[in-house]
Amino acid sequence: MPTALACRNLTYAYPNVASSATTPLLRNIDVVFPGGRVVLISGKSGAGKSTLLHLLAGLLRPTSGEILADGQPVSRWLTAHRDRWRRQVGIVFQQDYLVSELTVLENVMLPLIPRSGSPRYWRESSQTILARLNAGELVGQSVSTLSGGQRQRVATARALVDAPDYILADEPTAHQDLENAQRLGHLLRQAAERGAVVVVAAHDRHVDEWLKVDQHLSLADGNLEPAP
Repeated sequence: MPTALACRNLTYAYPNVASSATTPLLRNIDVVFPGGRVVLISGKSGAGKSTLLHLLAGLLRPTSGEILADGQPVSRWLTAHRDRWRRQVGIVFQQDYLVSELTVLENVMLPLIPRSGSPRYWRESSQTILARLNAGELVGQSVSTLSGGQRQRVATARALVDAPDYILADEPTAHQDLENAQRLGHLLRQAAERGAVVVVAAHDRHVDEWLKVDQHLSLADGNLEPAP
């Protein structure tokens, strides 16, 4: 089980095509996300929350500085090593990336298939996590028939089904009512209790009312600071 995910002097800038310059979106961020804790990052839309989660997941490379997974620099790893590490990361994206040709159950099973275990285990694990997210009745449906909120719950189930060591959730309750938000909050809390690193990004700072966070950080003007 990991001890932490961390940023060390992290800066990230998107290229400015018009001027060939770069505009830092994130500036010199130093932060540790320890295992066993739920951390909320709040901030306005466009503040860089999604970008930070993509950096933490190793999906983007920092302009400068480093992402450390259990003390090891993710950005310096060979591609094969980084790809193996990503299998320990469960990501809830704002866009669900569900496979439209597959059923709900088949989508949720996808992270389990490269692992050991039988198809029966894959099915049972997927059905269990779907039920806990109030989506158990959807197992046989095509994802193309689902509402936005249902799609989000299915995508969340897929991210959590393999009990990942690192959980990065980007606006995970944007389309959920309070009951379903609380269900997710309970699952994230349980993941932290088994030692997982849990980082949630949301523009609504009141998410901590149902999430019961251990630490609340605010991202603004490229800086990550304790929330007031």
